[in-house]
Amino acid sequence: MKTTTYFVLLLLLVASLPAFALDYTITFTGNGASTTVDNVVVQNLTRGTSVTVPSGNVLNLTDAVTSVEQLNATADFIRIFPNAVKGKSTVSFYAKQAGRTQINVFSLDGRKVAEKIDNLQTGVNSFQLSMPKGSYVIHVSGNGYSYTTKLMNQTATISKPEIVYFSTEKPTTFAPQKSRSSTLGTTTMAYSTGDQLLYKAVSGIYSTIITDKPTGSKTTNFGFIDCTDGDGNHYAVVTIGTQTWMAENLRTTRYRTGEIISTTTPATKDIMSENMPKYQWAYDGNETNVAKYGRLYTWYAATDNRNIAPTGWHVASDAEWTTLGNYLIANGYNYDGTTSGNKIAKSLAASSDWPSSIKTNVGTISNDLTKNNTSGFTALPCGSRSSNGEFWNIFNLGVWWSYPETSATNAWATALSYDENDMNRGVGPKNRAYSVRCVRD
Repeated sequence: MKTTTYFVLLLLLVASLPAFALDYTITFTGNGASTTVDNVVVQNLTRGTSVTVPSGNVLNLTDAVTSVEQLNATADFIRIFPNAVKGKSTVSFYAKQAGRTQINVFSLDGRKVAEKIDNLQTGVNSFQLSMPKGSYVIHVSGNGYSYTTKLMNQTATISKPEIVYFSTEKPTTFAPQKSRSSTLGTTTMAYSTGDQLLYKAVSGIYSTIITDKPTGSKTTNFGFIDCTDGDGNHYAVVTIGTQTWMAENLRTTRYRTGEIISTTTPATKDIMSENMPKYQWAYDGNETNVAKYGRLYTWYAATDNRNIAPTGWHVASDAEWTTLGNYLIANGYNYDGTTSGNKIAKSLAASSDWPSSIKTNVGTISNDLTKNNTSGFTALPCGSRSSNGEFWNIFNLGVWWSYPETSATNAWATALSYDENDMNRGVGPKNRAYSVRCVRD
């Protein structure tokens, strides 16, 4: 009787939905340094969700309700049991490849009510869901897979949504059948008109970022550009207005000539007495910080004539930072959509790694991270280093060198702070260490 009641209620819910559900198909192509697209990581910045679209697949954008109707396409790979229960269920799904997996739970109006991100092993992974009374869409996305299913809880015994890891079984115990979705070449993502999407496309050593708010089916083309430093590191790039920027902080230990950029041992060594110190450091001397946050450079190293930038690129000037800011303001990237005043910090800041707090004022970077990074610039709170060897403000502040100098000891820099809404232009001592972003020549 409970099962019958559940399916009757589900049919009533689906029958009450709009007759014309959102259904967009996004196709990806490439040009420039490469014409192929290996994969595209798609982030719905508004919802805080992401999927990976592998080579040969198209992206299907569909509203959260339509995702319920997609269940049959992935039902062989994901199961919920028992369903229609008193608050707690187990969701089990087949992870085709090991890696980062995101589980999102949405209410039928598209609001995200719970989230869990884990690094999982290949095989059947199980999680316990504890949900308040209501009907939900469960979306699972991982390395090469994306599943959707539904859940209905008819009682109110649970007050706080929760997702807890339960177990992993070997792949041989699940043996899913080939589903329709695996032959269609389609990756599905929940989407509502006006959601902000960020695409990061990879083609071999090249990576390009584009942001968009699709209003229909379309082809998105990525211009792949070489951005390789003296160490052989490759960088994602983003075009904003007439400028093409690195979408990551520089992390090289070599000039373009191949010469080493010095560092100090220990990393906290005082360099205040040195006349023109040309150094670089990992934050706190910890090399594990470099892959995400890049390296910190003194102004002397950043502007040395041996050239720290990748070939075809240069360290951004103060005028180029100003051009970036003016473009974003004039084109409605202020947090409130206006086209005057400097309120563009959220559009530049990444949607992760910054502190998230409702206590900061509306429009600041940390107030609702889902509204960040509409430009694709992906600025991170990379901190800085003082001339006496103190590392400070990682997770709260990002500062980037520029030129020209303002005096014999100071030069221009640009900063973003977690509790402010503007891109701040200021002056810093040349023997401090800040991050570096480069612009294409």
